[in-house]
Order: sequence, then C-alpha cells, then structure tokens
Amino acid sequence: MSQNADVHVVAPEMAVSFLKGIMPFDSLDDATLNDLARHCRVDFYPKGTRLLTTGETEITHLYLIQRGGVKAFIKDEQGEVTLKDFRGVGAYIGALGIIRGTPANLNIETVEDTFCFLLPREIFLKLVAQEPTFAHYYLKSFSEKIVTTAYNELRHHKVSKRSGDDLYLFSVRVGDLVKSLRKVSSASSIQQAAASMAEFRVGSLLVYDPMNEEDIVGIITDRDLRGKVVAAGLDYNLPVKEIMTSPVQSVLSQSLCFDVLLKMMGTSIHHLAVERGGRVIGVVTSHDIMLLQGHSPYYLFKEIRGQQEFSGLYVLAQKIPEVIRSLIKEGAKAGNITQMIAILNDHILERMLTLLEEELGPPPVPYCWLLMGSEGRREQTFKTDQDNAILYADPVNAEEKSAAESYFKKFAAKAIDHLVNCGYPLCPGEIMAINPKWCQPLSVWKGYFSHWIDAPDPAELLHATIFFDFRSGFGDSNLARELRRHLNKKARAKDIFLFHLARQCMSTRVPLSFFKNFIVNRDGEHKNQLNIKHQGLTPFVNFARVLALKHGISETNTLARLKALFAGDFLDQELWAAANDAYELQMQQRLIHQLAQIEEGVLPDNHINPEQLSDLERRMLKEAFAVIERLYSVLDKMYPVA
Repeated sequence: MSQNADVHVVAPEMAVSFLKGIMPFDSLDDATLNDLARHCRVDFYPKGTRLLTTGETEITHLYLIQRGGVKAFIKDEQGEVTLKDFRGVGAYIGALGIIRGTPANLNIETVEDTFCFLLPREIFLKLVAQEPTFAHYYLKSFSEKIVTTAYNELRHHKVSKRSGDDLYLFSVRVGDLVKSLRKVSSASSIQQAAASMAEFRVGSLLVYDPMNEEDIVGIITDRDLRGKVVAAGLDYNLPVKEIMTSPVQSVLSQSLCFDVLLKMMGTSIHHLAVERGGRVIGVVTSHDIMLLQGHSPYYLFKEIRGQQEFSGLYVLAQKIPEVIRSLIKEGAKAGNITQMIAILNDHILERMLTLLEEELGPPPVPYCWLLMGSEGRREQTFKTDQDNAILYADPVNAEEKSAAESYFKKFAAKAIDHLVNCGYPLCPGEIMAINPKWCQPLSVWKGYFSHWIDAPDPAELLHATIFFDFRSGFGDSNLARELRRHLNKKARAKDIFLFHLARQCMSTRVPLSFFKNFIVNRDGEHKNQLNIKHQGLTPFVNFARVLALKHGISETNTLARLKALFAGDFLDQELWAAANDAYELQMQQRLIHQLAQIEEGVLPDNHINPEQLSDLERRMLKEAFAVIERLYSVLDKMYPVA
C-alpha cells in the first residue's frame, strides 16, 4: 500500500493539460482525455517513500510522475540490488502489474519529493482494451517474455540487461525531443512570464528582443522565479530582462543526447536552447534527457552535488563504476565514457574540497587544485590512482607565506585521505598534493617547468611528463591558465626540449613483429600478454603531447589534442582520422577488459592476451598498432637524430 502524505482532487483541465504532454495519452481524443481527467487524482510522496514492493503490493492505480522522480529496483536472494533504474517526469509506474494482474514486479521508491497523477486500474485496463494505439505502446514496452527472461537472468547472473530503448542516449538527436518553442519578450513583466509558464506547464521560457522576435537574448526558469523574484521580494511588474540569464547556452539539433548530457553535467546548466539552421527551435532540459535512460548518470550527478557529508561522497564515488558499466554495455564510445568518468570524478572532487573549505575556513591566498596524468587528460578508466598537486598565488610577505604553507599542508592531508576513502588509491610515485614538493606557489611551479625545459635531462623528463598534462580541477583556474601560458611560451622556444620528448616517445617499441605478429611477454606473471596502456595507448598520448607543446595547444585530452592539431593544419586529415580511430579502439578494448575483470572479482589491469580476442578484434588491434609506426615517422622527420 502506498504511504502518501497528501491527496489532492485535481482540476480536470490540469489533468488534461498534463496527459496531452506525455505518451501514449497524447494520442487520445479530447473527449477521452476529459473523461480520464474526472477519474484522476494527485498524490504527494515525500523523498524516500516506498510506493511499491516486489511481489507484495497490489497495484490499484497507474502512477504518472508529474514532478520529482523515483528509483525502481529488484533484489536477489542475498538482498543485493541487481537492477536499478530511475524514472522522472512523464514516466509511468505499475502498468505491467496491472496488465498481467500480478503484484508489483519492482520495488519503487521516491528519490525526491514527488507528485503523481493516479489513474484507477479499471480505467487504465478499459483504455488498453478499447484503444489499439494506446495498448500497443505498453505491450511493445514490456512483453511478458522479454520481462520474464530479463529478470531471471538478472537474478541468476547479477548483470543488468538493458532494453533496446536505453540506447536512445546514443541514437536520438536532441532536436527530436523539442516539442514546441515557448518564449516571451524581454519587455514583458515577470508576472506575465510566470502566467505563461503556468499556462503552458513548462519550467522555462526563452526571452526574445521585442524589436526582433527571432533574436533570442536570454532564458528564465522556474528556479529564477523562486530565487530571484519570490525569495528576493522582487516587484512582479519589473521586466523579464531583469532576471533572465544571458546569453543562452545552446546546442545543435543534430547533437546526440549523450553529448548534450555531458555538456549539462560539465557546465551545471540544466536548460539549453536547441538550434537548427541558425534558428532556435526550442529548449531541452535535463529532465527531458533523463527520461530517455533508466540508469541515468544525471541522477548520480545530482546526488553528488547535493551531498553534505564526506561519508556520503565515499558511497557515491563507489557508484561511478556501475554507471560506466552500463554505458559500456550500451555501446558508448570510449571517448564518451572517459569524459563521463572525468565529469563524475571532478564533481566528487569539487564537492569534497568545498566541504573541506567549509571545515577549515577560507584559504589565506587563492589556490588551484591541479589534476595531472590521466586525470589531467580526462582519460581515467576503472583503474586510476591519484595524480594531483596544489598551485597557489605567491604570498606577498613572510606572514602570508607561513599561513599558506600551514593551511595547505593540513588541507592536502585531509583531501588525500578523503580521496582514498572515495576509492582513489595513493600515487605510488607520491605525485600528490600531500608531498610538499608539489604544493607550491605559482613562482615555484614556473621554476619547475623552466628547469625541465631549459635543461632537459632525459631521465628526469621521463618522470616529469606527467606534469605537462595538468589542468585545473578546483579553485582559481586563472592560476592554472597562467602556468599553462608560461609552459607553452617556454616549450615552443626550446627545440632541444621537444627533441628529447619526441625521442622519448619513439623509444616505446610498437608491439608488432616484422611479420606483424603481436609481441607479448614470454614469461612471468603476464606471460602471453601485452600491456595495452603502455605499449598501445601511451605512444598516442606522447605523440599528441609533443605536437601540442610544439604548437602552443592548451588542450590536455589526447583526442582533443589530435583534433586541434588537425584543425590547425599541423596534422593531415587521413593520419588524424587513423590516429583518432586507433586510439578509441584501444581505449574501448581496455575498458571492456577491465569491466570483465571487475565482474569476475579481479582487480582491473591493462594486460591483454591477444589469443583471447576474436579474429576481428585481433586484426583491428594490429591495424591500430600499425598507426603508431606512422606517428613515429612524423616525429622522426621533425626531430631526426643528427
């Protein structure tokens, strides 16, 4: 039995408006919708309310989520969750049980305060019987055979099987989600805008210039109305331009929904304008995209940003591999997967350091938490340790210097401990902020890079290359930009430094013999295996780094560096495409290998046995390795041995 906190009789026109906006009710005629509306009611369920329990709850109503969200999950015999997905605005709950005449087949709990329209079971069944289009929608979604097979497999193998619909993130273009363009003049009053949002039941309005309705100059959201108007006591008669956000961030209508999700999570912007042919055609929201995928990374993202306790972050960080696991099984590209890992890891770090600042008080000088190595390149996989540092502004006097050293020593120690508790192991080489050498002011960091560049020592450079991929992880990013400008200026002027980097890159042997057979370890722990990270991926990373430093490119991600080199006409199109594909293929192979190890309860590594690959996989891997020889040829011509 659901534990609803409040019950509302709903105005029929409100129910009709809602039903018209969701499938498959939007296919019904007005007379049918009006009849349904008379039977609807609205229930409110606080966060954490159990709506349905597997095998127990008799389903008396179809639930339609009007606001908020729920998680659906099942447990195995040991009480472990074997399937979990999330459902947001417009999603339904209980349809399968009603049609099959069985108790609930899933546990359903609210993950935030949630409002649901409730449609009585008898009315829903009558619709299924009388409306062919309506029935087809639900029966297509869950035939008994598919559901039974999937759940049996889940319980026995503890592997989340996903329906084909979950591939929408990687196939649907964002333009397909836009239904209508709702906008308001910047000269209109706030009250008029609020009335329009209520009339159209939307959470945002685009704002146009009154002199040209095609010129979109801003956006307002329901959050703006709450925070900037109601909470601030602002006059409702003021024009919309006083509270709008400008300019509007936008995406192209042909963008994949997954790419848009990455942008939303990376920028913390939840409403994006959608452009087609140079014109804005509507708005896409985070809720729109969440509806496309059950096990949504966005829900984890929201939980991380709202976390108030360090211990809560420990738990959430452990959920990241499961999100990534789902993306791999859905066929996401390696580049998209590593971007998602980086975004989620970055938000764990941001929230953790924000809580730490609240605990220790504000720092005595501005600082930037630097991420380096694979973190700096946004190329982490399931196996990633810590590579970080602290860069802070130069103190103005001895007192400020002492205060900064004391603060950041304590700050770094606590931060590293929290990261370990989140599941990020310590760096074996001690390249971490807790090491006093890597917790220094800007002038010292500039000195480090000047030393590495002006007097390049091959042995020292071998260990220093990890620092050349730094990026800002948290704090004052201007400090990182200033250090990057210093690095680029110094590197471009020192051919001898670039020569040593290039020759170091070419020192990694291509893992193919003269007859194009794989070169593997012949004995030891990893007999008959090759290290796909060091032998396959690292040459691409090193090549892209050398050319990026040579041409002053500030990107740190390998694929982004290669793209920038092509865009700058420093790399021909054919080689860029070949390198891009070869790198993605190997990264995909690495991720799949590590996922298989995790599912077997083995710590993930980078050692692959080519004999365990299919013929096609072996052929493609050989072709990818062959591209390394072409990259080496480019470097050899640029930096020949005299």
